[in-house]
Amino acid sequence: QVQLVESGGGLVQPGGSLRLSCEASGGTFSTLAMGWFRQAPGKEREFVAAIDWNGGTTYYSDSAKGRFTISRDNAKNTVYLQMNSLKPEDTAVYYCGAATFIASSGGDFGSWGQGTQVTVSS
Repeated sequence: QVQLVESGGGLVQPGGSLRLSCEASGGTFSTLAMGWFRQAPGKEREFVAAIDWNGGTTYYSDSAKGRFTISRDNAKNTVYLQMNSLKPEDTAVYYCGAATFIASSGGDFGSWGQGTQVTVSS
């Protein structure tokens, strides 16, 4: 089973940008769909974005469309989430997950990282 490690979170002001990374090891990353989810305090984990095995298809939540971009580099076993125009409501722990097919439901993802905290505040 693939192991995932997220990085790149931090504190950013509203309107700022962050790029999250998720590096995979121990599996065949290039055959897997990848997704980003987030969980704010007191809320359930929610879908943010997903990408298929070669980057040809992407899904976004309504809140992510137009502001976030998911991408991957199979040579580096890494998936990215570029987040622009960040808002306070984007504050959450962001997790990456791996799946055998592109999906937007957390139940379709079988591997998860430990998460990285994103805080958007002035």
